[in-house]
Amino acid sequence: MRIIRATEQHVDAVAHLFDLYRQFYECEPDLGLAREFIGARIEGAESIIFVAEKNDQQLQGFVQLYPSFCSVEAIKIQILYDLYVEAESRKQGVAEALMRRASAYAKETGAARVDLLTAKTNQAGQHLYEKLGYKIVNQDFHAYSLYP
Repeated sequence: MRIIRATEQHVDAVAHLFDLYRQFYECEPDLGLAREFIGARIEGAESIIFVAEKNDQQLQGFVQLYPSFCSVEAIKIQILYDLYVEAESRKQGVAEALMRRASAYAKETGAARVDLLTAKTNQAGQHLYEKLGYKIVNQDFHAYSLYP
């Protein structure tokens, strides 16, 4: 397995994984939407996507980061928004390798912090994040969203 940055040649394979990721979060399957979304992020350099690739060049999983800033701390941050590993590749270190590459990328680009959110029911993810040193920090804030 190797971890590489996704390029336009990976759009279809990443879109397949992204569609499965969305289904994990109870969204309806929509490969067209997944392809459009991932294609736009890669083509517009709006996010960084790393993929875990088997020796046969089949993708096992991906992690997606969005660059941002923390105004209060006046620092650059990376938001780790998506992490997904195909079912047959789980418990083989793929997710950990992707997370470690995401952290290394954040450091390489001068980010002072990596932030992520996860479902309270995602016990496997929480175990991995805590194993890698992530801490729960937002107990004093409410999360809001507006859909204009």
